[in-house]
Amino acid sequence: MSAIPTCVFTSSDAPRAEHGHDPDRFVQIGSLTKPLTGTLLVRLAETGVLHLDDPLDTHLPAPAGTGITLRHLALHTSGLPRLPPGLRRFDPYASLDAQRLDALVRRVDSLVTGPPDGTEEYSNLGYAVLGAALASAAGAPYAELLHQYVLAPLDITEVASNPPQDQRLYARGLFGRPRRPWTMDGAILPAGGLWATPRATARLVTALLVERRLGEPAPSWQTSGPLLWHNGATGDASVFAGAMADGRWVLVHRLSGDAEGTDQLGIERLRHASPGPSRTG
Repeated sequence: MSAIPTCVFTSSDAPRAEHGHDPDRFVQIGSLTKPLTGTLLVRLAETGVLHLDDPLDTHLPAPAGTGITLRHLALHTSGLPRLPPGLRRFDPYASLDAQRLDALVRRVDSLVTGPPDGTEEYSNLGYAVLGAALASAAGAPYAELLHQYVLAPLDITEVASNPPQDQRLYARGLFGRPRRPWTMDGAILPAGGLWATPRATARLVTALLVERRLGEPAPSWQTSGPLLWHNGATGDASVFAGAMADGRWVLVHRLSGDAEGTDQLGIERLRHASPGPSRTG
């Protein structure tokens, strides 16, 4: 079995790329997109564009009275299931366009598995709906808003929904041929569709979790004691990002859909890291 292309950034070591990975080419970051969407939510709330506890039907044509708020969507407590119905086996999110998401929103009351503010259920569907609500509230596309409110204030440019083909890095299949990535630039984009260079992703992690340049971390980050973290995976890429209260942090990206293996490597590198400056150069 060939070695997995891997890129690692930590607070205490120089960036390292192995087995053909490249810290300066765009890779899929999967659900690590969600904390950026959550950061956008908080930023829009701070500027008065919306409120965290706005009912969903304030911004989208959802049935009235569901009780679902933007905060519920961000915290995975909306009652929506993990996945939209009717996904394909291969390239599962390719058919989830704005029109189909709109149809799901209009019958969202029939999709929920429980009342809002109840049991947490991680939901890609919930974040697709949240992204649509943010775009509707602010009157601009999600990607444009993310740049204006999150990326530009941090002076980070190497994050995109559809980067140039010649700047992308793909996993390789049989005979070294590039594997076709999942299509995630449609309605699923705010849940897991962004591409970024590992170097830019490491800068995001340190800016949001260590330096806290945009304020307290968004509610989208997962918590485990003193650890703030999030991971992500698509068909052929996986990522783990985390930071401790003492300033240790890590970013691991692998060209493999084995999220568990990437998580384990990230935790191991974080355990052996020491607090230090933002070593992303």
